[in-house]
Amino acid sequence: MVDEIGNDKQMIISVASGKGGTGKTTIATSLALSLANAQLLDCDVEEPNAHIFLKPQIKEKKPSYIPIPEIDEDKCDYCGKCAEICVYNAIAVIAPGDSNKKDSVLVFPSLCHGCGACSELCPQNAIKEVNREIGVVEMGVCGETEFVHGKLNISEAMSPPVIRQVKKYIDPKKTVIIDAPPGTSCPVVTSVKDSDFSILVTEPTPFGLNDLILAVEVIRKLKIPFGVVINRSDLGNNKTEEYCKQENIPVLMKIPFKKEIAMAYSKGEPMVKAFPEYKKEFVYLYKQILKKFSKKRMEG
Repeated sequence: MVDEIGNDKQMIISVASGKGGTGKTTIATSLALSLANAQLLDCDVEEPNAHIFLKPQIKEKKPSYIPIPEIDEDKCDYCGKCAEICVYNAIAVIAPGDSNKKDSVLVFPSLCHGCGACSELCPQNAIKEVNREIGVVEMGVCGETEFVHGKLNISEAMSPPVIRQVKKYIDPKKTVIIDAPPGTSCPVVTSVKDSDFSILVTEPTPFGLNDLILAVEVIRKLKIPFGVVINRSDLGNNKTEEYCKQENIPVLMKIPFKKEIAMAYSKGEPMVKAFPEYKKEFVYLYKQILKKFSKKRMEG
């Protein structure tokens, strides 16, 4: 374990990728297990799998809720303000017609993002928020590593509310590793937001490069310092490295393709436990990130 290399300067490091299957969770779990005083947050709440490798002892579970509007039709005058301001079309005000003899308000819970605008701006104070359970957050430990992950309930459409609840458990006294969902959509943005540094994991294939370019665009818009880890680096071609060089993106680490690593992965065995010699590689990865973070902080 490492704590003499600067763990007094706590960081939030997100591990993301433009596509699934690049080895993002392998990198996130291996980095967390290589550091002392670390906390791993699995924010891929639609399909969390870091627990398969860490096998944490779960000590606490809490339901995850999203606040949705409940209409008090005794107060409501059906002005339609709530439907007007809801950009997600989660509320509809229905005028009288053949099927209904009076005005009514329909709420579509699966569309609601829980922003609270309708209840705040209702002129008649006819809307209150009620909690709807959409998942669960579990907390535990794996040796010295703290662990938190979320699980979105089956059939639920929106994962960001669960991700935000997972991130509420960030411990500012620890080095936090966030395993983000794959892709470049809202769940990824919610996961990596407010990170001090982001690791983008890719593979040297045409698909890997295409999705890396998309991920780079997102991270740059969020103004998060980042670098790239190339997994299975001896497969495919060298166009990924050429792109990183052209864009002045640091390649922080390259992991070659090895059948033994794939076999350990298939058994749910962390890379740095199956191959302890890689721990020093992940320590060096962290040192590079820490150096870049310290430089950025001094410049800022």
